[in-house]
Amino acid sequence: MDTLNELLNGFAAALTWQNLLFAFLGCLLGTVIGVLPGVGPVAGVALLIPLTLNLDPAGSIIMLCAIFYGTQYGGTITSVLLNTPGEASSAITTIDGYAMTKLGRAGSALTIAAVGSFIGGSIATIGLVAAAKPLGELGLLVGPPEFFALMVVGISLLVALAGKSMVKALISGALGLLISMVGIDPVAGAPRFTFGMDRLLDGVSFVAVIVGVFGLSEILSYRKGADAPLVHAPGFRSLLPTRMEWRRSAPAIARGTGVGFGLGLVPGMTGSVSSLLSYVAEKKFSRHRHELGKGAVEGVAGPETANNAHANAALIPLFTLGIPASPTIAVLMGAFLQQGLTPGPSLFTEHSDIAWAIIASLFIGNVLLLLLNVPLVGLWTSILRVPAPILTALILLFMVIGAYTINFSVFDVFVMIGFGLLGLALRHLEIPLAPMVLTLVLGPLMERSLRESLEISQGDFSVFLSRPISAVLIAVGLLIICSPLLKLRKPKALTEDPEA
Repeated sequence: MDTLNELLNGFAAALTWQNLLFAFLGCLLGTVIGVLPGVGPVAGVALLIPLTLNLDPAGSIIMLCAIFYGTQYGGTITSVLLNTPGEASSAITTIDGYAMTKLGRAGSALTIAAVGSFIGGSIATIGLVAAAKPLGELGLLVGPPEFFALMVVGISLLVALAGKSMVKALISGALGLLISMVGIDPVAGAPRFTFGMDRLLDGVSFVAVIVGVFGLSEILSYRKGADAPLVHAPGFRSLLPTRMEWRRSAPAIARGTGVGFGLGLVPGMTGSVSSLLSYVAEKKFSRHRHELGKGAVEGVAGPETANNAHANAALIPLFTLGIPASPTIAVLMGAFLQQGLTPGPSLFTEHSDIAWAIIASLFIGNVLLLLLNVPLVGLWTSILRVPAPILTALILLFMVIGAYTINFSVFDVFVMIGFGLLGLALRHLEIPLAPMVLTLVLGPLMERSLRESLEISQGDFSVFLSRPISAVLIAVGLLIICSPLLKLRKPKALTEDPEA
């Protein structure tokens, strides 16, 4: 009953006109970001953080969360109508979504995608409500050594899953740690890596770094592809799926919810993986699997439901344990910290009212997305008719204004440009950006936990091995890092000549 009462109090806070407005604007802006090919949720959330810095903590995070899951549906619109995924997790939707458009069933595809996203997101949010209290209480039993070890596991998972080369992923993670150490040493009080510049005593602006690394580098690396065919917005009648389409999509929505929710809990897994595995599940279990690839409604319902379920489930490790499960969640975690909120068990003890208001807003946001997106399909597609140079110029202008308004300093604009060039170089070298943003966010928290652990043990590093939970977590982290190396050795042994 305590959880229900706290959730009801959260709804009372989330349903104030200010927070409803923030949720609506977040869903609207998130959908716009999702419609723009190549921007994606990470860059989108990073770009819009400056808009929320002067809001109260609850309103700021409510708006950013709405932007986050708004991008998930926005990418669906272009996948279905223009065969152009607005972001990576919508790529698999193009297969059957665009095929449905060519068959004159675009409205059905978009409506079922919206309903599936609503169902998957709502069920995942119910999971967050159920898990918040027990996992939060469990987290309170975790001390600095266990917290440090938990961070090690989270980074290990993301590094192991970040790309083809673990060495490149480790380089990216090391860069993030180095950047996070710029500023005043929290224990000694001495400046570190400031190069004699007073502006760096408070550290490098997190928002400027994220906007540069993800947003600016994306724009700089953008190459204009083939022109997508323009389509007319579907009429009202075509927005309503047939009874048979609803019946066929129901099992796919159920399977997509399970896949997305389960994978959303795993750090390092992305919405793209959930969408892909949901499509694989439809290939295996759907009664109409022979139609997949030719405009089967299951090929839209399953992946889109999985995508939104994943997005909401990924918030569970963040809220309860303080572990970001994806790069976008890491950016959200940075926004929490900017507002003086530390995700994890303490969030429900020190800022319980804010935490439950944010959770309640997730339910509201899912409803707003459903009501907002189906009637406005024509509007979203018209954005894609704006000439690419004009659209790019507007985004660049928005980036510069956003970076400047953080501290009203031109220095932050130069920081954004510098890290944009760094991000471009990393993309060119095929070094993944996700480990960098994760360690940038977790770096200060890891350092604090490490220092506190060593103070407890009077400088003895064995404290991490003498405590059972931290020892197990450290072992898991090492196993995650070492397992890809063991896989690399196996093919080598198989290719050796036995007679040599």
